[in-house]
Amino acid sequence: MRDNRVNYVVVGAFVLASIAGLIVAIALLTGRTGSTDDYFAIYSNVTGVKFGTQVFYEGYPIGQVETVTPQENAGRMEFRVDFSVIEDWRIPSDSVAHIAAPSLLSAKALDIRAGEASSPLAPGDKIYTAEAADLFAVVNDVAGEIQTLSRDSLAPLLANLNKTVINVDGLLSGDAKTMLTQVTALVADLSDRAPQILADIESFSTNLALTSTEVSALFTPEMTNEIEQAVLSLTQAANGVDALMGDAKSLMEQANKAVADTSDMVSSNRENIDGTLTDVRLIADSVARNIDGINHHLDGAARNMYEFSRQIRANPGLLLGGASPQDEAAQ
Repeated sequence: MRDNRVNYVVVGAFVLASIAGLIVAIALLTGRTGSTDDYFAIYSNVTGVKFGTQVFYEGYPIGQVETVTPQENAGRMEFRVDFSVIEDWRIPSDSVAHIAAPSLLSAKALDIRAGEASSPLAPGDKIYTAEAADLFAVVNDVAGEIQTLSRDSLAPLLANLNKTVINVDGLLSGDAKTMLTQVTALVADLSDRAPQILADIESFSTNLALTSTEVSALFTPEMTNEIEQAVLSLTQAANGVDALMGDAKSLMEQANKAVADTSDMVSSNRENIDGTLTDVRLIADSVARNIDGINHHLDGAARNMYEFSRQIRANPGLLLGGASPQDEAAQ
């Protein structure tokens, strides 16, 4: 019969080897595979940090968090985080330890950002820290700011804008209607007066012709001298007219600006303005059809004046009642 003690020894050795392998695996997973150096950091918020939280140095795992101890400082609660790293791991003295998550869904870790200092930290030293940025807290704060902005700024602004639009609409509707009424009345008045104006112009031309005849009978050398003086005065007046035209040009510029401002106000009444312009165009056509007659009478008056001045130059004795000289060309 075989001895069972051999089997017991084999099984026991296998179990011991399994336990040893398990211990080695756990040590490898936790980073505690040898001697370590201890450091600590102070935080005001340690969300997600606890015993076993990994410590990274520029993304490389070098240790783990050992303890998280709350402590009071100047009336405020702080948290001392003690962690261990691989022995003799060189950490520059100006390095900064952040509480961060390597990815969106991973657990929080202690991430050490290497500094530029030439001297390293000694085991047991305090390492500089930077508070963790909580994405959800930041989003919540931004949402609160947006809500406050909408309630305290945007809502009153929209209310004031709506009130301003209503006031402008009322102003435009009242002023535009009044202006259109005045323009329509002016066009109607011009339409009624146009025939009378043309008749007055024709009568003026007739009177001018009769006046030229009378002037021909009364024209004397003294009168000629006075006319020359009058022409000189008219020339001087023309210079004054040039200055007046400059003022009129400035006035026209101001009028153009006023028209531009008015154009914006009456843009919504384009159909009524088009009708008004049509009436004005009809009046202008009526004046254009009668202008030939006016020009004919003015031309006749000018010819009479020219003939009168020619006869006076040829025979000044006509002014004293003498007969006209004999036309030698007719002989």
